[in-house]
Amino acid sequence: MATVKPLQRAEMEFVDIPGTGLRVSRVALGTWAMGGWMWGGADTSESIATVRAALDHGINLIDTAPAYGFGLAEEIVGCALSAMSTRSRAVIATKTGIEWQDEKVYRNASRQRIVREVEDSLRRLRTDCIDIYQVHWPDPLVSIGETAEAMRELYEQGKIRSIGVSNFSLAQLQQFRQIAPVQVVQAPYNLFERGIEADILPYCREHGIVTLGYGALCRGLLSGRMALDSTFGEGDLRHVDPKFQAPRYAQYLEAVRQLDELARTQFHRRVIHLAVRWMLDSGISVALWGGRRPDQLFALEDVLGWSIDAGSMDRIDEILAMTIRNPIGPEFMAPMQRTL
Repeated sequence: MATVKPLQRAEMEFVDIPGTGLRVSRVALGTWAMGGWMWGGADTSESIATVRAALDHGINLIDTAPAYGFGLAEEIVGCALSAMSTRSRAVIATKTGIEWQDEKVYRNASRQRIVREVEDSLRRLRTDCIDIYQVHWPDPLVSIGETAEAMRELYEQGKIRSIGVSNFSLAQLQQFRQIAPVQVVQAPYNLFERGIEADILPYCREHGIVTLGYGALCRGLLSGRMALDSTFGEGDLRHVDPKFQAPRYAQYLEAVRQLDELARTQFHRRVIHLAVRWMLDSGISVALWGGRRPDQLFALEDVLGWSIDAGSMDRIDEILAMTIRNPIGPEFMAPMQRTL
């Protein structure tokens, strides 16, 4: 897809994580697809090149997790950042609280699991400290208190520089914060998945918590490259994503078409740029840009250096309301619960 390049390369935007000394780019590299699992396989050399290219594009926040390829994504990040000079340029965010067996993932945010996982992640990432350590999912079989206490211990030991939670409800976040500090909250957020606007997003703004919005392009829907006849490889999660099933798929594609027209006529950009710019202008601190090939970062430049006016924001909402008659969230991605 051709893009209209700005005359001068715009500078990356940054945000401080209060109380940590960390300053992170407002666009981060998400590495879920690098692990290959649920994305049709992995290419390690391409992924390593992508991490390094992200740094060259001004991105300093690299977000990963043990569950992304059952350790493979973390190993890729560790390899890419293994040089001392490269590691010093990056802020590493990873996660804990998931276990797997036979390529099935389960929530396990017990103290025992967290203490074991942090050592495994430090080894795979080839670092002595994790900058942002996040509980991947709340675990209904473990008290929030036990999880929070384990995370606080790691923070006090200096193994992690900040604490984050991901996919938590507001009530769970509030309970967690009674026991341990929370500097970062990660949640699904994009033009098609806006559930956190009701409570999580305003709460984090009020309390100075940095927000990471994952799924910026909604599994590629907002890239502008999808069509009704698009096909996906074996094991690709889009085979089970309700947004990619009839009749919803056609509705979402029509929304993308109209959003792309708006982006072209109003901003001389494309829908991929509009989607990420919209996140940044809607109050999210950091947008996670998923990728596993260096060329997937080329569009980044056209996200920076401009903003969406109020009238266009209203028009975006009108397009979504008119085209998507039965919207659905990202609930299908939640991992299974363990059984005792």
